[in-house]
Amino acid sequence: MIALALDSSGSACSVALVEGGGTVLAHRFRAMARGHAELLLPMLRDAMAEAEVGFDSLGLIAVTVGPGSFTGIRVGLSAARGLALATGLPAVGITAFEAVAAAVEPAGQAIVVAIDSRRSELFVQVFAAGGSAAGPPIAVAPADLAASVPSGELVLAGDGAGRAAAALTTAGRAVRLSGIASPDARDVARVALRQRIGGGALSPLRPLYLRAPDVTLPPAPGGVSP
Repeated sequence: MIALALDSSGSACSVALVEGGGTVLAHRFRAMARGHAELLLPMLRDAMAEAEVGFDSLGLIAVTVGPGSFTGIRVGLSAARGLALATGLPAVGITAFEAVAAAVEPAGQAIVVAIDSRRSELFVQVFAAGGSAAGPPIAVAPADLAASVPSGELVLAGDGAGRAAAALTTAGRAVRLSGIASPDARDVARVALRQRIGGGALSPLRPLYLRAPDVTLPPAPGGVSP
């Protein structure tokens, strides 16, 4: 089985084609703060051309569902939904936490994936040393992080790992930075393939935000804001 995976949820854009055994057939990755909508589909086209794979050879479509950039999440979800509708392929949503945790080399410590919310709080999920989720995703203030994670040395990943490390070391906790910052479509594909091959229910294509979007409501008729 070959999975096509997309990620445009954060500060990078990537596409990967990965076989069921984990072999990467093609991969595109570019760090970028914006412009995902313009780049994602050309990257997809180039990756499929490199792998010499058509849609009829695919078994699964996977996409990162967040948390991250609201715009980037919508870009990826729209692309995945459109491809699934056009091809009839099953599609699975993988969280940014799952994708980042899957990229961390196991070392016997719990993994804390911290994603920068671009606000005061961090988006955090804890994974056991073996890579399985050890709790739900949460939004937490850095000052409260030490009380929300397991005891013992921790491995930190995600683009909020630096802020998390500062808060935890201030609280006297032992931490190690993994160096993994952004989700990558290769890891999105591998997580999705494990779900598919394991025979469990596929996670839906539903965005994971953890906080409400920043929006400004238009004035009500008569110029009075609601």
